[in-house]
Amino acid sequence: MPWRTEIVWSSRRHASTHDPQGLLAGIIEFFGGSLIALGLFAGIAAFVASGEMAVAYFQAHAPHGFWPIRNGGERAVFYCFFFLYVAAKGSGRFSLERPFRRMKQ
Repeated sequence: MPWRTEIVWSSRRHASTHDPQGLLAGIIEFFGGSLIALGLFAGIAAFVASGEMAVAYFQAHAPHGFWPIRNGGERAVFYCFFFLYVAAKGSGRFSLERPFRRMKQ
């Protein structure tokens, strides 16, 4: 499925940019993904991102059927559990947070 951008049109034919939930999701995905990739506060960022993906699944995919394979929500479920794993496991040995943890000990 190719990437596509959907624009919601109002009655006056102007693009609607007032979607606070979409804006919040974009902020969480951008900054949370950056923090997880860098390994800074990865546990907290991954926990928030996991919750965001769970909300995305239940709001966008679950109304079309419960099972992800039937409603197209495989990626949302995968990222939800992946972020939950990162939140539980931590950022790992190659994170930028590791030198700070060493200085504490």
